[in-house]
Amino acid sequence: MIPENRRENINNNKDNESSNTKILIFFNTLYLSLIFCIIVLYYLSLPVVTNKIIFIPKGSTSNIVSHLNKNGYEMNIIDEIILKSGGFIQSGWIDVEQTKLTKMDFLIKLLTSKAALKTVTLIPGETSYFFLKKIANEFNLDENKLQKIYDEHAYKLDGNILADSYSLPVGMNEEYILFYLFSQTNKKYEEFSKKIFGKYDKEKWFRYISLASVVQKEAATTNEMPIIASVVHNRLKKNMALQMDGTLNYGKYSNSVVTADRIRNDETSYNTYKNKGLPKDPVCAVSLDAIKAAIFPVKSNYLYFVRDNKTGLHKFSNDYETHQANINANIGVAKTYTKVNDKPNDIDNEAIDIMKNDISNQKAPSIKDLFNSVN
Repeated sequence: MIPENRRENINNNKDNESSNTKILIFFNTLYLSLIFCIIVLYYLSLPVVTNKIIFIPKGSTSNIVSHLNKNGYEMNIIDEIILKSGGFIQSGWIDVEQTKLTKMDFLIKLLTSKAALKTVTLIPGETSYFFLKKIANEFNLDENKLQKIYDEHAYKLDGNILADSYSLPVGMNEEYILFYLFSQTNKKYEEFSKKIFGKYDKEKWFRYISLASVVQKEAATTNEMPIIASVVHNRLKKNMALQMDGTLNYGKYSNSVVTADRIRNDETSYNTYKNKGLPKDPVCAVSLDAIKAAIFPVKSNYLYFVRDNKTGLHKFSNDYETHQANINANIGVAKTYTKVNDKPNDIDNEAIDIMKNDISNQKAPSIKDLFNSVN
């Protein structure tokens, strides 16, 4: 039998051993944790060389880490854990702003960077020839490649991209950018057509686009568009050549002065002095306003118009004699182009109402005769 005092000593020794073991485990755990933290901190301080603009695919964090790994970023489970605990990663092209970062800064950029977008505007009346040059310049792309892809996939020579402002991801290649612009335009065209006609017939729709492009080139203001459109409609119905300079401002000639020599020598369908009907292809990019005017022209008997040197607006007439008088009235008058119509008539007011009202409240006229006149 063990004496009582010895039993107490044994128990005390066991307690001490247990306490020592716990302390040892605690310090070992603390030591290992400290070592782990040092390793992680060292890892997160490692340098990362990256492009300023990088692509992040849609999907899980694991998929994103895998994608970055394949693109030379040497990601691992530590990165994945940090990214998962950090929140949502913006997919698409993102701007990390710098090319040399620590691993920690890089992970933070992945979690906080916004989409890298640049806005480019296609001005109403501009041609694809100049717009592709603009895209190539602003997005550092190959102009020849852009033109080749455009020529291969465009439905018509022009009018395939709606005149508008587009926010495009920086870093997209030539093909992606053009397919995006084509897709966005087709959606708008389809939406606009269905709102007016209840359906979208692409072939017929582009006849409106061709007509709208003539209106776009010729109109001095938005409110003039339905009046210009009525002249186009009226001349087509009478089987008269349009004889409009604006149709010769196609492609690379978009901003060129139309000379008598151009009129004599241009053999394309854009030369509406030599050819009756509309050009086979739209002249330029058009706005929704120009499309609206092409479909909803004012009711008039106008067949002619000439720009007034004083106002910069057009004087319209039903007959050639009045038209010639309007031309003669410009002789000796300086071009001030005030763009102010001091004496609007009923047709002017009708045009204003057309452009002001929503297309849902307007009934599209039949243009069967127009379709029969198109080349």
